[in-house]
Amino acid sequence: MSIWDRWAQGVYSVVTGDKKRRAILTPIAAVIFFGLITLFVFCSFWVDKWLNLPYLPDAWWRYAIAGIFFIVGLFLAISTVTPFFRTGGTPVPLTPPPKLVTTGLYSYIRNPMALGLLLVLESLGFYFGSLSLIIFFAPLPIVLYALYIKGVEEPELALRFGKEYLEYKKRVPMFIPRFKKKR
Repeated sequence: MSIWDRWAQGVYSVVTGDKKRRAILTPIAAVIFFGLITLFVFCSFWVDKWLNLPYLPDAWWRYAIAGIFFIVGLFLAISTVTPFFRTGGTPVPLTPPPKLVTTGLYSYIRNPMALGLLLVLESLGFYFGSLSLIIFFAPLPIVLYALYIKGVEEPELALRFGKEYLEYKKRVPMFIPRFKKKR
């Protein structure tokens, strides 16, 4: 059994186990996640200075791109988190919804929250004019998240939802939305 399999089994045991344990671990996981994202943003400023990278020019288009990316990213984040709360879960992997969410944006893409996060981080890169944030530190959490999804989340979802999830996975792409639904 690989480390990924053991991690997926561990998440599965927390998700299907004691509510008290989930209540303790969920805020810790959320703080770690948002702490890492904040760290990536601040690291980009340090890397920009360390590598003496130029900042994007202070122009209207930079703020327009930042605003558009932020609004679309925030819309994606809010509209994908809402069904989780409606079904009694959260976006934190340790307290997920008790049933598989496949409606709304989830009928076009399996991980719309990741796309929303990428757009929000890119918007910060444009707002601050940080090249390293735009090119490296905004995509980095998505790459790490993709590794987590493939190694832990997908096997855990397959354990929890079985055939329903496996069929959903075949029908709906991971990150690039398909706007023509497959039935």
